[in-house]
Amino acid sequence: MKDLRTFLADQSAAVWELPGSVSLRYELTALQHALDTARRYPILVAHRVCSLDGQASLIPIVTNLTASRELTARALGIPDHRQTARWFAERTRVSIEPRIVNRAEARVQEIVLRGSEASLHALPILTQHEHEPGPYLTAAHATTFELDSGTDNTAIQRCYVFAERRMSWFPYPASHNAQNLKKFRARGERVPVAFWIGHHPAVLLGTQAKLNYPESHWAAAGGVLGEPLRLVPSIMHGEKIMVPADAEIVIEGFVAPDEFVDDGPFGEYTGYLGGKVRAPLVEVECITRRKDAMYHDYGSGLTDMLVPDNMAMEGKLYELVKSVAPSLVNVYVPAEGRRFHAYLQLHNSAPGEARDALAAALNYRRTKTVVAVDSNTDIFDIDSILWAIATRVRWDRDLLRLDGLVGSSLDPSLPEGVSSLTKLGINASGAVTASVATVPQAARRRALDWLNGARNNGWPQN
Repeated sequence: MKDLRTFLADQSAAVWELPGSVSLRYELTALQHALDTARRYPILVAHRVCSLDGQASLIPIVTNLTASRELTARALGIPDHRQTARWFAERTRVSIEPRIVNRAEARVQEIVLRGSEASLHALPILTQHEHEPGPYLTAAHATTFELDSGTDNTAIQRCYVFAERRMSWFPYPASHNAQNLKKFRARGERVPVAFWIGHHPAVLLGTQAKLNYPESHWAAAGGVLGEPLRLVPSIMHGEKIMVPADAEIVIEGFVAPDEFVDDGPFGEYTGYLGGKVRAPLVEVECITRRKDAMYHDYGSGLTDMLVPDNMAMEGKLYELVKSVAPSLVNVYVPAEGRRFHAYLQLHNSAPGEARDALAAALNYRRTKTVVAVDSNTDIFDIDSILWAIATRVRWDRDLLRLDGLVGSSLDPSLPEGVSSLTKLGINASGAVTASVATVPQAARRRALDWLNGARNNGWPQN
C-alpha cells in the first residue's frame, strides 16, 4: 500500500527537515523560490509551525514533493525522467479500478470533526505571496460528481480560507468540476464537495490525468500508482463522494447555489498574480484526518506545482500527436515555459507530418508555442532547441500560425474575458546539408581527463 509515508521513507535521502520555527506567511515559499533559483529540489518538512489559530501545530507541513522531474519520475517508478510522456500516456489507459474499504480501515478517518469542531484554523495553511488576501489551500483535490450519471471528478483547485468554517473555491471555468457545479446550480441545489489533501505523488499525478467528461479519475490514478487506490465513503456525502482512504486530511462541505465571495489575487502557475475573481462559497461541515496527519502544500507558480501537471500534460499531448504523426518519439513540456510551451521530437517524419504534429499539439488548450525537432535534437536541452531553431528554420517555410484557438484563461497576456488567441508552431525538424563541427574522440577523452583533474586538484570551477 503506497501513501505519502511510504514515499517519504523511500526518498528519505532527499528530505530536508527544517531547523527552527517557520512562519506560515511567506517563509516556506521564499525558501522554495531560493531553491528554484539554485536548481536544488529537496523535499521540505517543517515541524515547528503554528496553525492559523496561533497555536503550536501538531500537523507538520510537507512541500516540494514534486519539484524535481527526477524525484517525481522515481515516485512513478520510471528510471529516466525523459521517458514520462509515453509512460504516462500508457499508464493512464491501463486503469486499475479502486478498492472500497470500510471506515475502520481508512487512516484518513481516524479523527472525525463535525460542526463547530471542524475548524480550518486548526490547520497550518500558508500565505505564500505578497498581495494575496490570506491563506490558501494549494494542494486540495476538489472532488464532486456529475448530477445525472453520478460520475465523480477530482482536480487540484485553490481555496482561500477566510473564516473557521468558510472558504472560497475556484474551479476554473473550463474544468469538469465547474461543469458539475453548474448543473447543481441550475436546479437550485447545494453542491456536495470534498477536498482531500496529501498522498503518494503517483496518486497526485494520476488524478491530474486529462480525461473525457464525465469520467472518474480513480481508475487512472490506480494505473499510475500501479495498484488499486483505496477509497472510503466520505462522512457527509457517503458513497456519492469517495475519498482516498490513505490521504492525510479531508475537508467536507457544501457549496451554496447562489453565494459568491471575493477570491484573489493569487500566485498562479504562470508566475504572475491572477486577478481577483468571484468564486463559490464553501461551508465546511466536517474535517477528517489521520492521528499523525501531515499537511501537504504546493509552491504555487514554482516547479513544485509545474512538474507533475506538466508530466501529465506530456502524456496527453503524446496521445493527441501520435494519432496523427506516427513518427513522434517524445514530448517535453518545460517548466521554464510554464504550461504554454511544448517540444515534440520526431524520427524520420514523412513530408508534412511535422506540420500535422504541430497542429494537433496547438489544438490542446494549454499550449501556446510548440516546436518540432528531429531525433538528433535533445528536447530536454534548451541550447539544442535554440540551435535547431537558429539553424534549421526558414520562417517563410517552417512557421505555422493558427488564429482563434482556445487558450488558457490564466494566460496573463490575454485581456480579461478573452480566451482565444493566435498560436505558433515552429518546424525545426528539417535536415541541413552542412556537417556538424566536431573533434576526434581521442581529443575529447583527453579533454575529459583534464577536466577531471581540474575537479580533483581544486582548479577554478567557473
